[in-house]
Amino acid sequence: MEIKDQIVLITGASRGLGAEIAKAFGREGARVIVNYNQSEKKAQEVVESIGDRALAVQADILDKEQVQAMFDQAEMHFGQAVTTVINNALVNFKFDAANRNTAETVTWEEYQMQLEGSVKAALHTIQAAYEGMCALKFGRIINIGTNLFQNPVVPYHDYNTSKAALLGFTRNMARDVGAHGITVNMVSGGLLQKTDASASTPDEVFEMISENTPLKQVTTPEELADATLFFASPWSRAVTGQNLVVDGGLVMD
Repeated sequence: MEIKDQIVLITGASRGLGAEIAKAFGREGARVIVNYNQSEKKAQEVVESIGDRALAVQADILDKEQVQAMFDQAEMHFGQAVTTVINNALVNFKFDAANRNTAETVTWEEYQMQLEGSVKAALHTIQAAYEGMCALKFGRIINIGTNLFQNPVVPYHDYNTSKAALLGFTRNMARDVGAHGITVNMVSGGLLQKTDASASTPDEVFEMISENTPLKQVTTPEELADATLFFASPWSRAVTGQNLVVDGGLVMD
């Protein structure tokens, strides 16, 4: 299915990377659901930038009933089931290396919050999308990961571990749903220049990353957003269970 024929739902799409992913799909002609939890004004701004092919829908992705209601609303609005899900939302986390939790201070509750934000939320969206995708014999699930679980230059214990778990989730789901024409993949960026989540990061860190990256630049949200298009496009139809690292070559796997 061409991207222009897809109905794409992006979680946490009111700002940052999620907003850029929504705009990238909108640019390619897809119909786009901009999910948000609290930032209604920013979500509407993203919708306005795309046009009448976009819809903002509020839902807490940790609440299964709210997620199902969001998918039902999207199908009613566009007259077709959601074909493509981007699990992007970041729950209660900031990339602040100076004030991060250490091995001595991190709590299980913080691990649990990030595991729920990554894996539980993705489970909710996949299960809400599953019936419609099976009926269409087509589905694209794209989970947003991080290069930090492969190279934890900053050991954000709870966040990095949750994204490692999300890769295991991605591969198990890919194995289970592939027979229905559904692919499940991950796109993993590094520290992005610059989002609300990375706003606390000192400029010196960005400079260090740039110096150590083959492309000699820090990846932008727009560049990572464009990479997600590949896993939704016909060119990736034989690819599933994979993790594409998009960080300018900083981490080579």
